[in-house]
Amino acid sequence: MKTAIVYYSKHHGNTKKLIDAIAAADSSVSIIDVKNKPETELSSYDRIGFASGIYFSSFAKQIISFAEKYLPENKDVLYIYTHGAPIGGFLKGIRDVAKKKHCREIGRYHCFGFDTYGPFKIYGGIAKGHPNKKEISAVVKFYKGL
Repeated sequence: MKTAIVYYSKHHGNTKKLIDAIAAADSSVSIIDVKNKPETELSSYDRIGFASGIYFSSFAKQIISFAEKYLPENKDVLYIYTHGAPIGGFLKGIRDVAKKKHCREIGRYHCFGFDTYGPFKIYGGIAKGHPNKKEISAVVKFYKGL
């Protein structure tokens, strides 16, 4: 299956650590950084992943905008994300885009990611040490199991 994973990772590179592990395990996956490739044709891919840190309880705006513009209809999609907070409706925005385009969710993986944004900086951050080796191995297992 031809797969592309579109990602945005800024704060501490938490999400990029997960994406790099997938790329190391499967050299055929195309990794697309929305900061460097804002325009990308995705119609030739069988499945498309969206990966992001969570910013204000949502996927990065850059990912959602990219999906609105470039996600083809009727594709299999997967989601990978890192977050500092333990709960939230983090997928709502990106799922809404995929639903409008009649895409099928085939899986999602999430784990904690070190977060020092806003008030968390005062306390030295939350979710220190994440993603850890176990979580990085787990995302590879998740991807291979799709």
